[in-house]
Amino acid sequence: MDDAELVGRSRRGDVDVFARLVRLHQGVGHRVAYLIVRDEREAEDVVQEAFVKAHRALGGFREGASFRTWFLTIVGNEARNRARSAGRRAGLALRVAGDRRSEDAAPSSETVVLDSESKGELLAAVASLREHDRLVISYRYLLEMSEAETAAALDCPPGTVKSRLFRAMARLRDALTDGQERE
Repeated sequence: MDDAELVGRSRRGDVDVFARLVRLHQGVGHRVAYLIVRDEREAEDVVQEAFVKAHRALGGFREGASFRTWFLTIVGNEARNRARSAGRRAGLALRVAGDRRSEDAAPSSETVVLDSESKGELLAAVASLREHDRLVISYRYLLEMSEAETAAALDCPPGTVKSRLFRAMARLRDALTDGQERE
């Protein structure tokens, strides 16, 4: 069963089918949320809340659209909202302390898989970028979304994705070059 059929059955009230959609898209949703909030537990909460919002909004889901893109847009919005509100609630010192705690936490399964040195350097360089750049690179290359899917997830025209990617990749090259010069 493809996503369109799963969404259709979910709209008709089949809770088990929606649970299948959750299983299919939970991993990618978590990766997107983590890229934004940078905390495992917070990312899990973001994805859970995004699924609740998606379920409530299924009636407004445009038939023929990509569920994955629609869902990742919800995840991105929820994660950005949480990151903004966390920023308002906590001062810079608390955010720095939170970053240290998440570094000390047990590595996630994604971290274990990406444990090679070159991938680690690349991910560190991506993480050092501004959120704007980090998201466009992550959606397009790490999550392997098309330019159209990336544009939909970021709520911008495809041409904007191309220009953002060009500038973000230039900043990523600079970050990687800076990292190599320090060694």
